[in-house]
Amino acid sequence: MSKIEICFSPRLYPVYEEPDAIVVVVDVFRATSTICGALGSGAKSVIPVETIEEAKAYKDKGYLVGGERNVMRVDFADFGNTPSDYSPDKVKDQDIVISTTNGTRAIEIAKNCYSLVIGSFSNLSAVANYCLAEQKNVLVLCSGWRDRFNIEDTLFGGALADILKTEGNYSVLSDSVQVTLSMWHEAKADVGKYIERSEHYVRLKQHNLLEVARYCLQTDTEHVLPIYDKETKRLTDLNRNR
Repeated sequence: MSKIEICFSPRLYPVYEEPDAIVVVVDVFRATSTICGALGSGAKSVIPVETIEEAKAYKDKGYLVGGERNVMRVDFADFGNTPSDYSPDKVKDQDIVISTTNGTRAIEIAKNCYSLVIGSFSNLSAVANYCLAEQKNVLVLCSGWRDRFNIEDTLFGGALADILKTEGNYSVLSDSVQVTLSMWHEAKADVGKYIERSEHYVRLKQHNLLEVARYCLQTDTEHVLPIYDKETKRLTDLNRNR
């Protein structure tokens, strides 16, 4: 029987790391939702980079760049960290570079795993279907906020665990999954209301980004499955390439 685990912070990743597992990196507010949005709008690939310096170097080479730190778009970037920034007229058939406060760092940490895929509520079903088809152990890596636990990424882990337990007979015996499922079962009737207590929701509210937050909590708005290629260091939509 395959199992699912939840890693609440990138700092804990070495404790959970398993060479043969699928790692689902999630940053609901907002990096992984944005990556799904960019590929859903027809971007050829997304190149995640950890540092602003790397993003600037790509910008100097002529790439389109999305950059965010502490909720704000960086000054040289073409896009921020919001899915709607990446409209088809701007990104279709383009290679897009993205660097964010939390999400792209989590990708960098986990990039050498068996298979790294990007998860968000916007592509929940695509991620679940991939995991069910692969029948590998699954580790949800929550990007959190500056290595701290957050509610929204954990809720995604609960939603995915619920599907895998129900449809794939996945083991959910670990304490991290039990806590996550309890949160999800309490929240799922009204995720938006539940998430209002979260620090990052308040942070987005302070920056007039509540509509973005609400969008990021909608389920299956995209049908993409961003998967990381270790050789090219790019994320492409596996569903498009099949």
